[in-house]
Parts: sequence; C-alpha cells; structure tokens
Amino acid sequence: MLRAFLNDEAGFIVSAELVLVATILVIGLIVGLSEVAHAVNSELNDVADAVGALNQSYCTSGFSKNDASGVTHAFTRGSDFVDTIDDCDNNQCDITCDAPVAEGPKGI
Repeated sequence: MLRAFLNDEAGFIVSAELVLVATILVIGLIVGLSEVAHAVNSELNDVADAVGALNQSYCTSGFSKNDASGVTHAFTRGSDFVDTIDDCDNNQCDITCDAPVAEGPKGI
C-alpha cells in the first residue's frame, strides 16, 4: 500500500499547495503593480516638469507704412509677453497640513 501511494502519479494538487501558490502570486502582483504605478507617476512627473520649463515669452515688433512726405498711412503696434513661473511648475507645490487647533467648548 505504501509503495502504491509513493508511485501514484495522478497529478492531483493539494488545495493547501494551491492556496500557498495563489497567495504568493497575488502578493507578487500587488508589489509589481505598485512599482509600475510609482514608475508611471515618476515619468509623468518628468513630462510635467518638461512642459512647465517651457518658456512661452515672445516679442513682435510693430511696423508702419509712411509715404515720401512722412505721412503715416498704416501701422501695427508691437506686442510682447513675459512668461513667469506658475504655481506648481517644476515641483514647486508644497502640500502642507494646517497646524493642529485645540478644541473649543462644546456648543449648546
């Protein structure tokens, strides 16, 4: 009987082994997906920093059309814009909590 038991190759998986393997797989998936989420967030932060570092300043000069006698017939004014750093450009946002506040007396 013992020899028949040792030579048995029916391929049945004991449920305790299946639970152990499934638990290890789920834990590994959770850790792996957490690392993927951190990596994606890091790359998206890099993209946001690159967009925030773009300087959108511009300057255009005006022009005018004068005739030979010096009379101005048409003109266009120039324009310019100076880009300043916005809130949260290049990780400048600080997420902070308010200081703790003591409780006051209970209302009626």
